[in-house]
Amino acid sequence: MQAIQLHQPASLADAAKLRSGNDDARFLAGGQSLLAAMKLGLNSATDLINLAALPDLAGIKVDGNRIVIGAMTRHADVAANADVKRLIPALAVLAGSIGDRQVRNVGTLGGSIANADPASDYPAAVVGLGATVRTNQREIAADAFFTGLYETALQNGEIITAVSFPVPEKAGYVKFKAPASRFALVGVFVSKGTGGVRVAVTGAAGSVFRAAGVEAALAGNWSAAAAKAVKLSADNLNSDLHATAEYRAHLIPVLASRAVTAAG
Repeated sequence: MQAIQLHQPASLADAAKLRSGNDDARFLAGGQSLLAAMKLGLNSATDLINLAALPDLAGIKVDGNRIVIGAMTRHADVAANADVKRLIPALAVLAGSIGDRQVRNVGTLGGSIANADPASDYPAAVVGLGATVRTNQREIAADAFFTGLYETALQNGEIITAVSFPVPEKAGYVKFKAPASRFALVGVFVSKGTGGVRVAVTGAAGSVFRAAGVEAALAGNWSAAAAKAVKLSADNLNSDLHATAEYRAHLIPVLASRAVTAAG
């Protein structure tokens, strides 16, 4: 068995320093993705830098017309939070649909989006709401954060501290999930707000993406029928043992229409 050194940094600066220059070190948030990947031999690390004890990385607060959620906030806490349920109920629904009870009580928002699994739920909310990802170095717009399969705009030593979600007029999230893992075969997050209509799709491609055709249809007519009528190409969508690219292309407008219905 490989020996792994566990570090307990006292500050963000200490955590970043431990990671800088060490390509074999990994930040440890909830560990629900990283540790599972390490057990399967899909990831490796000589050092784990535990972020759990760092101050101010967890918690939820309302800041004007935005909800700011700390990176180390557990999925279960987002799902149960009264302000989230009141202001962005779709975000609470999404958090409550992640994995199983263990995952929701251990996994974190920051860990999820840093991992950027192509079938995870939170990327759909981040992009679908036009959120801002805050790090120890800068702020990153949602549309610039996810860059590819398990890839983000984060640099070496950069740590997510919080995600700031604008409160929309309406929002909804619906996914067609894999029965065992509850990952999204396809998940669609729709929102309507001051920035217009946004439709984010997870599970269908190598990374979360915006469905421009569905956005255009809903901008002209915010209705389930308008979303469902859109025909999407299967080009660049995933085909695997769970579903073909063509089936995923069919699912996107169907789930978008259900998300619009859920949003009201």
